[in-house]
Amino acid sequence: MADKEINYDDAIKYWTDTPATVDGVLGGYGEETIVPTMDVLGSNHFLRKLKSRMVVSPGHSRVAIDVGAGIGRITKTLLHKHCDEIDLLEPVKPFVAQMRVELDEEIASGKVKNIFDIGMQDFTPETGRYWLIWCQWCVGHLPDAELVQFFKRCKEGLQPNGTIIVKENNTNNIEYTDEFDSTDSSVTRSDKKFKEIFEQSGLKLIASDLQRGLPKELYPVRMYALKPMEE
Repeated sequence: MADKEINYDDAIKYWTDTPATVDGVLGGYGEETIVPTMDVLGSNHFLRKLKSRMVVSPGHSRVAIDVGAGIGRITKTLLHKHCDEIDLLEPVKPFVAQMRVELDEEIASGKVKNIFDIGMQDFTPETGRYWLIWCQWCVGHLPDAELVQFFKRCKEGLQPNGTIIVKENNTNNIEYTDEFDSTDSSVTRSDKKFKEIFEQSGLKLIASDLQRGLPKELYPVRMYALKPMEE
């Protein structure tokens, strides 16, 4: 299975050697391309469609965590518009250092609360803290079994009526099989595999959408909105 080849140390080394820029974190599809703009437009549209399903419960506020946050691009361009308070999770030290530069205003104002410089496999969210857990272009670095455990921990970290959103590449081969990338030691999963992992994690899929407007040579990108099955 493709996920058995994932090696954390190889992944961290690859990203540590990658420039801490938008172009670097997006694999060469930086601000001179349409990718960053279309990505944020697609995510904003998806969140707007979910508005009625993401009503904040009484006594809570719109607290989010940006998982696999890189240099803080998603927080800077998307999450700060929708959230009252944001935490970030990122294990690559040069990215964390640049994140503090990119988000200096948000940190100073208190909009950005906590920066956790550890990997997803080592992170356990505070119980009941998050209105939104946003995971984008990062969960390919966890093997299937560890991803299930990560999602189970995230589920416990949600407020009542909280939501997990996963935005990731999907394989586009006709066999719907996962594909391992030795360059950054990650796996690209099929839509079918993601749905199996969500179910194993005790999460129900409430909405899904394809990202539009990206270059045709890229993998399809899909957004998944998830809530605990028991809700």
